[in-house]
This record gives sequence, C-alpha cells and structure tokens, in this order.
Amino acid sequence: MSKKEGYSRKGLFGEIKHYDANGRKVGESRPNILGGYSNYDTNGNKTGESRPGIFGGMNHYDSKGHKTGHSDRSLLGDWNHYDD
Repeated sequence: MSKKEGYSRKGLFGEIKHYDANGRKVGESRPNILGGYSNYDTNGNKTGESRPGIFGGMNHYDSKGHKTGHSDRSLLGDWNHYDD
C-alpha cells in the first residue's frame, strides 16, 4: 500500500491548493484549458502537470514528463496523494 503524503482543497477560482501531511501549503494547481492542471510550487514556479487517470483520479508528472504519483478522491471530496 502507498504512503499518504498530503491532501488538497479547492480554492475560490478553480485552483487546488496542496498541503503536506502536517497541513503546510506546498503548492497549487491551476486548471488547463484542455483538462488537467498545471502545478506550481509555493514560489509560483511550474513543477509539472496532472492529467485525468483512466480509472478516475489524477496522474502526476514532473516538468520532464516522468510520472511521479497519483491522487484519488477521499470520502469527503478532498484528494489523497500517493507516490509512484
């Protein structure tokens, strides 16, 4: 089983704010026009992107296109993140 690394919550304008397992903000994802999200660190630097997965959830990729993990919705509607 994968280790839970953090969680995310929706913002007011469609963005998703990311937090580590201790509740500290670690980044943000902004919606792309064609689906998925562009991901940014706490300083606003683009770090990769997320794309919808085949079985739901999102697959995450670094800035070079390598898969780094996936996320699935929790029972409360937030997201749980897992490493690859």
